[in-house]
Parts: sequence; C-alpha cells; structure tokens
Amino acid sequence: MNWIEQVTVLDLLCKGVIVGIVVSAPLGPVGVLCIQRTLNKGRWFGFVTGLGAALSDICYALITGYGMSFMDELIVKHQLFLQFVGSIMLLAFGIYTFRSNPVKSLRPTSSSRGTYLHNFVTAFFVTFSNPLIIFLFIGLFARFSFVMPGSPLGFQLVGYLAIILGALVWWFSITYFVNKVRTRFNVRGIWMLNRIIGVVVMIAAIVGLVFAATGKSLA
Repeated sequence: MNWIEQVTVLDLLCKGVIVGIVVSAPLGPVGVLCIQRTLNKGRWFGFVTGLGAALSDICYALITGYGMSFMDELIVKHQLFLQFVGSIMLLAFGIYTFRSNPVKSLRPTSSSRGTYLHNFVTAFFVTFSNPLIIFLFIGLFARFSFVMPGSPLGFQLVGYLAIILGALVWWFSITYFVNKVRTRFNVRGIWMLNRIIGVVVMIAAIVGLVFAATGKSLA
C-alpha cells in the first residue's frame, strides 16, 4: 500500500494543523513575548510576533522533513516503533513544559511599540535561535507518520501549509484570549496556561503510547 492510499488530504491537513499547534503552544520565550506585546502594545502586535515565530517554525519543519526523507526504508519497516519513540519524545516534552516556569522569560518591555516589521523580525530570530525545536518536530513527524516515502510534492506542500495554518490558529486564538481578559491576566495566568498546555501534550503522548504498544496506529 503506497503513501497516497494510506493518507488522504484531510488526514494530512489534520496532522499538519495539530503539529503546528503543538509546536507553537508551549509558552517559551517567544510565547511569553507574544503575551507581553499583546498586553502592552495591542493584540495585533502580539499576533505579528506569533507570525514571526511561525515562519521560524516552518523553516525547522522543512529541515526536519528533508532530513527524514533520507530514511524512507527505515520509516516503512519500523513505522509503529517510530510512532512509539515519537510519543515518548512528546511525553518528555509535555513533562518539561508542565514543570517549566515561563514567567522567567519575562523581560522589561520597551516604551516604544516599534513597527509591525520590527516585532515580526525579532520574534523570528528569538525562535530561530533555538534549534532544539528540531527534536520536537522529529517526535511529531514520527508520531503522526507525517513524512512518508513516496509522498508527492503536492501532498508535502499541503502538509507544510497545514503546519503554518495550525500555528496561525494558535497565535490568533491566544492573542484574542489574552486581549479579552487583559485586565485579569497576570503572571499566574501565564504559569497556569503553560501547565494546562503541558497536561494536554502529555495526555496526547500517552494515548499515542497506548496505541503504539498495542500495535495500532493513529496515523
């Protein structure tokens, strides 16, 4: 059974959106920066910050996908095993997210709002300065069998566009939420939101582990 028979466009879209959201959601330095700018400069400055992070993420997604394309035979022969390993990596990431304190990433804000371009570029480089995100993409790609041998270029394009869509959905949602509750959103809110994200990622990873251990696939 070839890749096209196993995966429909809708499957690919769903996987890509999930990957984009999971990569964007944890409140690391750029997530906290996005919230800070939303509170201090306005929602659209926060959203543009998210756009910069999303562009950096898709660059690392392309690097990951290109690298994994050289392991076609390994992916086909050990698909369930790779999904198991990917779920373990996601579980570790969820635990790390749950235990981390994003408040430590808070920085003094500038009195100048700057331009949208400036906010976009700074967010891009803040995110791009962390190449460890590649390991998260490896775990996600393995978990969802996102990179498979024989995938046509058109399918790959749809998949990566779906990752961008997922990232944009997250940044649009988080800036909308923070803007709506700006008068009640504080340092504790950032900490609690990050813990909730960590729990959701851990639950998803555990479900993946169960399915992989029983020889089933969610891909």
